[in-house]
Amino acid sequence: MTDWKPLQRNLGVTADGIVGRGTLRALFQRLGADTGRAVELGISANVHFRSYGILDNGLRLAHFLAQVAHESGGFRYMEEIWGPTEAQKRYEGRKDLGNIVKGDGSLFRGRGPIQITGRANYEEYGNAIGLWLTDKPTLAAIPAIGLHIACEYWKRKGLNAWADADDVLTITKKINGGVNGLADRQSRLAIIKGVIGI
Repeated sequence: MTDWKPLQRNLGVTADGIVGRGTLRALFQRLGADTGRAVELGISANVHFRSYGILDNGLRLAHFLAQVAHESGGFRYMEEIWGPTEAQKRYEGRKDLGNIVKGDGSLFRGRGPIQITGRANYEEYGNAIGLWLTDKPTLAAIPAIGLHIACEYWKRKGLNAWADADDVLTITKKINGGVNGLADRQSRLAIIKGVIGI
């Protein structure tokens, strides 16, 4: 059983050992979310983190938050900033992302804390959480919905086991497909571990 009181003391909230929306709100705010977004993410996390096993221990929580904090720029960006850049132009027509219709690259750009990308992912994760994201992809940018998608993604990729092993490299590869931003992810992980007290 994880002792969450050090986390709560570090956040300046009531140290009762019960992680609820208030503790989670304060944690998201500490990691960069503005007050309104932190409230929304805290409520969503309170609903989903237990059922996805993310609150089973401090390592899972730390790894999950480090990854989504990196992907979303400290919870500031729920939608990929679109240029389009040369890399973004290559989203168009990528069958591995399910982008088969002209305009899919832009339409199914990265959204939510995990920055889900591509028609196929929007369809898969939308079906998993009961939303038709292919019809309304901007729903994934709503913080509460995006966090639910991130939890489902985390589960389907089997990332709790890698978090239990404290393996930031493998988790990064499974989320990013490579090691893009590894140093930032490692830095965020160290900070979050310090806040959690592990």
